[in-house]
Amino acid sequence: MEAYVLIQTEIGQVHHVLAELRGLALVQRADDVTGPYDIIALLAGESLEQIGHEVVEGIQVIEGVTRTLTCPLGHLQIDSLLSSN
Repeated sequence: MEAYVLIQTEIGQVHHVLAELRGLALVQRADDVTGPYDIIALLAGESLEQIGHEVVEGIQVIEGVTRTLTCPLGHLQIDSLLSSN
């Protein structure tokens, strides 16, 4: 299971938050972005519950994080779609 997590930070805290994020076990990638969110992180775990736990217990507690939005990836099963035609 994978999910993108959009993260808003306090002004001037992006680099600190990025450094902390990159040390978390489920974070595969974390980058700063422009727009309403400051950082986007890709998390991968065994389940959505595990990812949710990492967001609440790992990301939201980082000093400087003000808001998160978790977007689970919905992987299409292309093989099953093609075989039904």
